[in-house]
Amino acid sequence: MLENNTGFKSGFISIIGRPNVGKSTFLNRVIGQKIAIMSDKPQTTRNKVQGVLTSDESQMIFIDTPGIHKPKHKLGDFMLKVSKNTLREVDVIMFMVNAEQKLGKGDEFILELLAGNPTPVFLVINKIDRVHPDELMGIIESYKERYDFAEIVPISALQGNNVENLLATLTKYLPEGPQYYPADQVTDHPERFIISELIREKVLHLTREEIPHSIAVVIEKIRRDEENEDKIHVAATIIVERDSQKGIVIGKRGALLKEVGIRARKDIEMLLGSKVYLELWVKVQKDWRNKATHLRDFGFRDDEY
Repeated sequence: MLENNTGFKSGFISIIGRPNVGKSTFLNRVIGQKIAIMSDKPQTTRNKVQGVLTSDESQMIFIDTPGIHKPKHKLGDFMLKVSKNTLREVDVIMFMVNAEQKLGKGDEFILELLAGNPTPVFLVINKIDRVHPDELMGIIESYKERYDFAEIVPISALQGNNVENLLATLTKYLPEGPQYYPADQVTDHPERFIISELIREKVLHLTREEIPHSIAVVIEKIRRDEENEDKIHVAATIIVERDSQKGIVIGKRGALLKEVGIRARKDIEMLLGSKVYLELWVKVQKDWRNKATHLRDFGFRDDEY
């Protein structure tokens, strides 16, 4: 923790909402680089991802949480617990909703979780670039009837509309405090975690049906090439639940796995600032999402939350 500057503000901001409302898109925009993976598949974010935004006046630590949904397995229980726990440890809560979707049961469930919480709650209406401005008032009114929000801010995380105004308003609600992280640090996650997420993102983009929710990625090693110091060797295993899924992820003559590697390597090279040799395997661990030992092995640890 760095020394506090007089008048300097700092604090933690939780981003909660249903799956696919744009939480990770928002986080990547304000941080200025990819630290949270994005996909059109629900429940893409599984762990708590912290993004750090530092200016001369403040430091905001954003916590991107898994989309809140009804759990169907132990992994789902873990994801819901992560989201709920962050509500007790932050200075501001951003409840993000999709302007294209009407207030539904998932939103009602989140509002119930927020009931009685003394933390200021912002209603952030995302994807306003996809609706007519005249529709916004109706959306705002439907939520105002159900909760007393500290602020209501419409934005487009993808295009950046009104994001700067949201950041300025958030700063007003933060207490004076220390600079928790160095100014050039953008996340609290180690590179190993981000690399595993970048690989998982590519599998999400290239597969369909049941595959996306059945995979995990384990980084086996990251080390500099002994013969070529300018190149980093990354070895990773993609975990699936069934033999049929293994075949799909590998693809005909290995084509899909090769494409995963090509796309992931580009992002990993940008992250590490170095050439990367990426080696990928696919392994079956039957029903891993329902087995506590596998969840711990793959990085989903209850004791961290």
